[in-house]
Amino acid sequence: MPCSLSSLLSEKGAHLKLVLITVCLLPLQMTDPVNVSEPYSSFASVREFILLGFSCEWKIQILLFSLFTTTYTLTVTGNGAIVCAIWCEGRLHSPMYMFLGNFSFLEIWYVSSTVPNMLANFLSEKKTISFTGCFVQFYFFFSLGTSECLLLAIMAFDRYLAICRPLHYPNIMTRYLSTKLVIICWVCGFLLFLIPIAFISQMPFCGPNIIDHVVCDPGPLFALACASAPTIQQLCYSLSSLVIFGNFLFILGSYTLVLLAVLHMPSTLGRHKAFSTCGSHLAVVSLFYGSLMIMYVSPGLGHSAGIQKVATLFYAMVTPLFNPLIYSLRNKEIKAALRKVLGRCYMTQDVLCDCSRSV
Repeated sequence: MPCSLSSLLSEKGAHLKLVLITVCLLPLQMTDPVNVSEPYSSFASVREFILLGFSCEWKIQILLFSLFTTTYTLTVTGNGAIVCAIWCEGRLHSPMYMFLGNFSFLEIWYVSSTVPNMLANFLSEKKTISFTGCFVQFYFFFSLGTSECLLLAIMAFDRYLAICRPLHYPNIMTRYLSTKLVIICWVCGFLLFLIPIAFISQMPFCGPNIIDHVVCDPGPLFALACASAPTIQQLCYSLSSLVIFGNFLFILGSYTLVLLAVLHMPSTLGRHKAFSTCGSHLAVVSLFYGSLMIMYVSPGLGHSAGIQKVATLFYAMVTPLFNPLIYSLRNKEIKAALRKVLGRCYMTQDVLCDCSRSV
């Protein structure tokens, strides 16, 4: 009996050990990447997204392609002409025109971050964009837009100093300070949304992968994520609201002080010049911030896909197109510099034609 009892206890102990080992190994087997059957395990398979853009008939897509190509060409040409005019004309090497030149240069890259891919989608049947390409577009689109918001605020501050503090303006807004402010705008713009976009890119995307938009935007990407991330979503929209509202209120306060100072000017010519300079800037600010607030300040309103596409096109394409028109038509110095640059181009072309004929 003692022998049989001891053998029975040993068998039960062995059986208990086997059960414990099985229970301990079970979670490891469940988390084995080969045997996982969890719904989030397939997020790595989403390697590209489909940007639907404007899903319409082929003839209409060709028409939109022609319209957007013309708009993009005019935008790049117009802003590039302003950059060349300010660069070549020595009289325009002042802080105000340096800000304007950087703003036009920024607009070229801003519109180029989305429109070429948009144009390619019109001619493509698949309308796909890679996972990496989508987030690269997302990053540059938001970074350049943030830099544009900051630069518009700096331009408003420059006009405030020039009109409200004219005697102190040359000593305050030096070339060193203006260069420093431009660098701050570019650096802050590219750093502010870096961490939120990196967090969004690490979210699980396990399908579907169809984005009903013209660009890679946070709203559709959050909707496609397999897991909800309210903290990341709130961080993204809070930063957007801070950038948009903070700069807009700063611009509004600056131009309120400018308006009060202009109304007290004794000279009619001085008032007209001040209104002309500030009016063009206010027009650009109204166009840009109006469409931005529709998209990113009130995400809880649940805008339809059509409204989102139209609003995005407005601040991504229409506003950059109007900027050179507004600034060049309302600024005599810019118009004179553009005429001079065009005159030099024509003279160079005539010289080249004469040389080719002589050869």
